[in-house]
Amino acid sequence: MNLTAAGAWRTILAVALLALGARLPADVPAEPLPRPLSPPGTATVLEIEGPIGPATAHYVVHGIEAAHARGSRLIVLTLDTPGGLDSAMRDIIRAILASPVPVVGYVSPAGARAASAGTYILYASHVAAMAPATNLGAATPVSIGGESPPAAPLPGAAPAPHKSGQEATEPASGGALEHKVVNDAAAYIRALAELRGRNAEWAESAVRGAASLSANAALEAKVIDLIAQDLPDLLRRIDGREVRLGSEAVKLATRELTVVHAGPDWRTRLLAVLTNPTVAYGLMLIGIWGLLLEGYNPGAVLPGVVGSICLLLALFAFQVLSVNYAGLALVVLGIGMIVGEFFFPTYGSLGIGGLIAFVAGSLILFDSDVPGMRVGRGLIGAFATAGGLVIAGIVYLATRSLRRPVVTGTRGMLGASAEVVADFAGSGRVRYGGELWQARSDAPLRAGERARIVRVEGLTLWVEPQ
Repeated sequence: MNLTAAGAWRTILAVALLALGARLPADVPAEPLPRPLSPPGTATVLEIEGPIGPATAHYVVHGIEAAHARGSRLIVLTLDTPGGLDSAMRDIIRAILASPVPVVGYVSPAGARAASAGTYILYASHVAAMAPATNLGAATPVSIGGESPPAAPLPGAAPAPHKSGQEATEPASGGALEHKVVNDAAAYIRALAELRGRNAEWAESAVRGAASLSANAALEAKVIDLIAQDLPDLLRRIDGREVRLGSEAVKLATRELTVVHAGPDWRTRLLAVLTNPTVAYGLMLIGIWGLLLEGYNPGAVLPGVVGSICLLLALFAFQVLSVNYAGLALVVLGIGMIVGEFFFPTYGSLGIGGLIAFVAGSLILFDSDVPGMRVGRGLIGAFATAGGLVIAGIVYLATRSLRRPVVTGTRGMLGASAEVVADFAGSGRVRYGGELWQARSDAPLRAGERARIVRVEGLTLWVEPQ
């Protein structure tokens, strides 16, 4: 009886527990399983500061590729540049247009500018922004239009509009080459403006008339998309903005992004040093003089090694820079003429000509109109002064040697003293320079007497009493 009651109670307890378990999902909701957290999004910041050259293009192109490889959701390209080389600018723009990650061009900090090539890059960016007290524009190709810019419009006069895809027909200064380059640049920036939906008319006026705008004026003219105080403010303002990556529309989510500053690596910094025109110019001169010293002193080794390395580095820099090869030829010719003055003294005519060729070639070696792409005038002056001092020293030594008496050969024997060996009248022997010479004299001479040489005929000395 007791066993039966205990079994009954166990049965009732089991049924109660089952009933309670069946009611739990309805009365107490179960907590969802935790999901793995995705890594926080990042915004990669690349900085363009100073003249745009091959090193800048290498840094930006590889920076965009690295940001995409790291999974960055946004690339911010800060701009503070006076412009630079056209080839480097186009490399950067091609990388922006092909970027699978949205690129924001941001003229920053306050007081910065995006002039010339910087304006093109800003137009190519998916989002164009500026900080207060910044400016952009003056996008005329300076290598062509820098010397003879087109006339500025009168105050208050609006620039003549141009239809999309139509070349300008207004007269302008310069030749056909200048017109071709300016028209090409205008069409290029107009295409970028149409791609991003920005003011194409003003973009063309920035190329043809070197127009510039402040940040507020650029926003009013729809040249840029927004003005942001700083980088956090920029990320807040562009949050939710829609941009196009190729044929796809993408909505930006930037409010919670972590900012990552990607500086240039050592290769980019080395390239920036080597492609500095002043450094490349100095390497070239060191290389040439090093090889010349090795040629004058075979076996010295060190000048040849240093000269070879410097010359190869200079040739690499010239390969990626915009070099005027006529200027390079003049520099090499000038150095050769200065060196030739050592071997063929022309009393300065060869050396001065070489100095003029050297200075002229140095001045036109690089395009001085491109911002930052010029050789320091102080360095050119220092080398020219050193060359002038060398030439002056050669001329001084050459003129001084003319005033010295001849001390070798038969001309050096005239007026010298010889010792009479034995008495003679008419013909006899004298000792000169430790040697016995046949001598002739119109006056009688005694042994041991000193006689002066007045003429040399073959191996016979004409002497007279001293």
